[in-house]
Amino acid sequence: MRVIVISDTHGNYSALEKVFMKNTDADWMIHLGDGEREVDRFVMSHPELSQKIIHVAGNCDFNSLSPDYFVLPVGEHNILATHGHLYGVHSSRERLKMLARANKCDIILFGHTHERFESNEDGFRIMNPGSASCPRDGRPPSFGHIDISPAGVVLNIVSI
Repeated sequence: MRVIVISDTHGNYSALEKVFMKNTDADWMIHLGDGEREVDRFVMSHPELSQKIIHVAGNCDFNSLSPDYFVLPVGEHNILATHGHLYGVHSSRERLKMLARANKCDIILFGHTHERFESNEDGFRIMNPGSASCPRDGRPPSFGHIDISPAGVVLNIVSI
């Protein structure tokens, strides 16, 4: 099973379209917020992919009806997807871990910081794919993918 993870496109439709169209074989495509307009436009242009797209609201997705977080069951794993702005991700990941524990998740995905991050902490696999349009870590725009198989879970962040 493959899950594509993108975040913080901030109006850059071409970045979102490029990532999603190169990964149409993925089982799920998750947008971690601050790009709801691009997601809506993509779904309108590619309705055949709409059932595999999940979006959570970011702090710049004004008047969004999308949830703050989403739990995606994938086999024996549960993925927590959130933008992260309501959980203090600039200073700590502890509130994310608490939310993950409460929802029985072992994989945590977040955005908001525009900085790539991947870690194994306290039994959680954690990833921030960085920003697909305006990274703040001095690296190229990026997205992530998760591969889940009976052999385990592999997280990977790649440049666009």
